[in-house]
Amino acid sequence: MPLQLLIFDMAGTTIDEDNIVYKTVHRAIQRAGFYATLETVLLHAAGKEKLQAIRDVLETVTAGKATEADAVAVHRDFTKLLDEAYAQNSAKPMLGAELVFQKLQEKGVKVVLNTGYKRAIAEHLLQQLGWFGHPMIDLVVTADDVMRSRPHPDMIFFAMEKLGVSDASLVGKIGDSVVDIEEGLNAGCGMAAGITTGAQTAEQLQAANPTHVFNSLAELFETAYFAQN
Repeated sequence: MPLQLLIFDMAGTTIDEDNIVYKTVHRAIQRAGFYATLETVLLHAAGKEKLQAIRDVLETVTAGKATEADAVAVHRDFTKLLDEAYAQNSAKPMLGAELVFQKLQEKGVKVVLNTGYKRAIAEHLLQQLGWFGHPMIDLVVTADDVMRSRPHPDMIFFAMEKLGVSDASLVGKIGDSVVDIEEGLNAGCGMAAGITTGAQTAEQLQAANPTHVFNSLAELFETAYFAQN
């Protein structure tokens, strides 16, 4: 059956920002006196609400010795640094993203962006791209909108309720991290796909048992969901 709703992650999936978020998480952790490689940050932080992402990285690199106060302090610095980074670096649409949105709209498929960002950061990004209030984006869901962020399915269920889609098997979720895939699987989505344009490699994404792994957004239309639609 064709999909009725596609839910896309933002940074690394539909927005090309050169992994600036995770580079900034890495910088904030280093500034707080903790050692972590960027690869460790990408592995443990990708796709998550950012305070939780920082908690998980600190848990890993300190063997559980970092405190909640440490995580909160790093997150506070991360937020300030990210504002500065976005002011200096211009994000741009991922190659083909707007054409994909257009094709989906033409096929009657609703388009949602979801993200582990707080709404203020998400809206800043959307403003940069000219996507705020974009006619081909039906809804933007952020970590602020739900009690539990990824890998819990709450953001997907929130979008389904808002847009009147009751059957998760008619929903697709696409993102550049294992946590995105887990979110889709936990929601029961018909498609829970990874994409290699962002934080994690195809091998890392395959570990989450996705329904698909794409190298570009255009490959979405090569799937059986759109073969006859």
